[in-house]
Amino acid sequence: MDAKVISRLELPSRAAAQGYAPQKTENGEAHGAFNTACLPQAPGVAGRGRSLAENPEQFYRNGRPDMAHPANRSTAPHFAAARKKRVVMRMSHAIRSTALSALVAAATFGAVGAALAFENDIFDDSGEVKAESNPWSVFQFGYSAYKSGHKDQAVEAYRYAAENGQLGATWKLARMYAEGDGVARDDYEAFKFFSEIAKQDVEPGSPEESYMSDALVALGSYWKKGIPGSPVKPNAAAAQEYYMRAAANYRNPNAQFEMGNMFLKGEGVKASVRQAGRWFQLAAEKGHAGAQATLGNLLFQSGKVVRGLAMMTAALERASPNDRPWIRGMQEEAFALAAEADRRTAIALADDILTKGNQ
Repeated sequence: MDAKVISRLELPSRAAAQGYAPQKTENGEAHGAFNTACLPQAPGVAGRGRSLAENPEQFYRNGRPDMAHPANRSTAPHFAAARKKRVVMRMSHAIRSTALSALVAAATFGAVGAALAFENDIFDDSGEVKAESNPWSVFQFGYSAYKSGHKDQAVEAYRYAAENGQLGATWKLARMYAEGDGVARDDYEAFKFFSEIAKQDVEPGSPEESYMSDALVALGSYWKKGIPGSPVKPNAAAAQEYYMRAAANYRNPNAQFEMGNMFLKGEGVKASVRQAGRWFQLAAEKGHAGAQATLGNLLFQSGKVVRGLAMMTAALERASPNDRPWIRGMQEEAFALAAEADRRTAIALADDILTKGNQ
């Protein structure tokens, strides 16, 4: 999105810190560490010849150097100079802190003022987006509002941008309703927004490909399971159509995985393990953990025990938290049936797959 718009809307963060890491000498001692042997001796006092560190009660009174003490007379100018230096340092630190605070405050109020001014350019007094607003600019504003936590404003901005041809805004609205992100979850509302995207003509490889590809997969899932309380009822044939568009036209790995499952189970298509394996292979090559695990299980069942176990083991390591439970169940079941030697070889091969990225 436009960097100028973001800079006006998002509050800049500033941090300044200074630190000191003590450096060690060759003998392991830290520079700046106190060495009592280096302190001046206190002549003419009890404990003659002992260092001041060993006679603190004679050198200090009430926590301050006793300047009447003989040991301190020769060092009085040094204490005065040190005290003056500390005062100057404290004043300098206070000045720097004040200046930094003023700078941060100026940046804060400046950013807020710019954001409010830009907001006034988009919204009218009733809170609606002004009709003459540029759809792309409103989409950018919606993105910035979303990132800063103002999701109510983001929804209004996205809705206006979507109604005026911004495909990204339509997709963002669909995702928000599908996930209940900033709005009450409404799968049928999400379904309608995804359907609007699916009607568009988006060329593979174009900047809007990801919106189309994701929308087709979402629609396939809605048709596969249905949406309770809506006109969308389970329809395997419709689901297969949307998955196929995303898998074949846009090479979406999630869609290819779903196509593999449909061929494997005969949902909406004639069951075919060969066709299922083909789709699983395409998705697995793109790093889809579910496809890797399922393909590994097919190989295991076909007699390629070591290779199958290795693929399931590697997939388990790569899987998302949502996929991990069912992949673990599949892998553990296969391991329980395998010989000990095959298990060890498969584990070594899985490590090789994870390290080198081989299938």
